[in-house]
Amino acid sequence: APAPAGGSRGETRVKMNRTRQRIAERLKEAQNTAACLTTFQECDMGNLMEMRKTHKDEFEKTHGVKLGFMSAFVAASTAALQEIPAVNAYIDDAAKELVYRDYCDVSVAVASPAGLVVPVLRNTETMSFADIEKNIGAYAAKARDGSLSLEEMSGGSFTISNGGVFGSLMGTPILNPPQSGDRAGPCP
Repeated sequence: APAPAGGSRGETRVKMNRTRQRIAERLKEAQNTAACLTTFQECDMGNLMEMRKTHKDEFEKTHGVKLGFMSAFVAASTAALQEIPAVNAYIDDAAKELVYRDYCDVSVAVASPAGLVVPVLRNTETMSFADIEKNIGAYAAKARDGSLSLEEMSGGSFTISNGGVFGSLMGTPILNPPQSGDRAGPCP
């Protein structure tokens, strides 16, 4: 075969840190073992956008954090997990049991210098919009400074990822077992 015209064909190898290695292992395991289905649903965000526009200044003044869309997505996902307990459950293969959780732990994708990471908001059924936004902000800060622990990224039952911050209109997320689902999509 003829040599490619111009340009370098070099490669650079960089060791993955422990977090990246674990994420890669888990996602590859999920890709190989989980039956995944992607559907695209359109929804009218008009009321949510209007509510945010109406209350964002007072919300930030009262709570010291901006009112984003993620708090509504987390609250809606939590309500769905409570309404359909099987989605909030997992299979314990060793015991051959279906385990129903009486709490909701929702993972939320946040950007870090090394890429997206997915810390877990614990007990979202007890959180207000302000609690959710504050926790997401704290996790985002930890992601930026590299201080998120593996424990903080383990154990969620459902993930919310938002490729819209990178300009994506849609995508197919990879499940992070034992999570049962992933709500992915752009924010308006």
